[in-house]
Amino acid sequence: MKTSNAHRNLISYSVWGFSIICWFILLFNPGNLLTATHCQMNLCDGSRVSLKMLLKINPFSEMMIGWILMVLAMMLPKLMVPIQIIISQSFKNMRLLMVLLFITGYVLIWTLTGFLLNILIFFINIQMPGSFIPAIVFGIITLIWQFSPTKQKCLNRGHYHPVLAAWGLRAYQDAFSFGLTHGFWCVGAGWALMLLPMLLPQGHHFAMLIVTFIMLSEHMEHPQIPRWRIDLRLKLLRIVIPQILVRR
Repeated sequence: MKTSNAHRNLISYSVWGFSIICWFILLFNPGNLLTATHCQMNLCDGSRVSLKMLLKINPFSEMMIGWILMVLAMMLPKLMVPIQIIISQSFKNMRLLMVLLFITGYVLIWTLTGFLLNILIFFINIQMPGSFIPAIVFGIITLIWQFSPTKQKCLNRGHYHPVLAAWGLRAYQDAFSFGLTHGFWCVGAGWALMLLPMLLPQGHHFAMLIVTFIMLSEHMEHPQIPRWRIDLRLKLLRIVIPQILVRR
């Protein structure tokens, strides 16, 4: 069940490639694939709108499609380690289906979360369309959550990788269950960061890039004792900056 370096590299390139495709669709929307925005509506006149009008402008189903693309673009790079673990613990003819079941379980948890968050965004759009106030208020809540022991507990549990069954239906069940569990703790750690860009009337794509960097960085940190503390978790930045300086 051991995989070669070439095989592991192929997996990494595939994950990054699919993530980049999702980013391309979100940022450039080729062929108007997304007819609705997955972030807050920007109503320039600041007037309130009814739920019926809002649903007509931004169909909820299309908002959910945008949300799933957003999850795949931002979260897939974080799944490379679990995917490598699944592949290393499974037989060659079972690997693809087990990985797909893991990703399905993971995305399912984020989809349920997105359903609830999009309902919240609809409510905010009705009450305060085009306003930065919700983003500012929730930005403060996000900062508090970032430094909370509960957030650290979720990050710690996200590092747990179970031993999977090697054969039979149990192996597929374990892979799907692993995806559900891993997705649950990722939601616990990242729900606030994911919601914040969606509340911005402008600049949400740039905010998504920053949030992605933060989430990748904190995922690289080792587990810590859960307690209140200011921890920016900038390990990725500490890795990137020396690389840039060396190339200069």
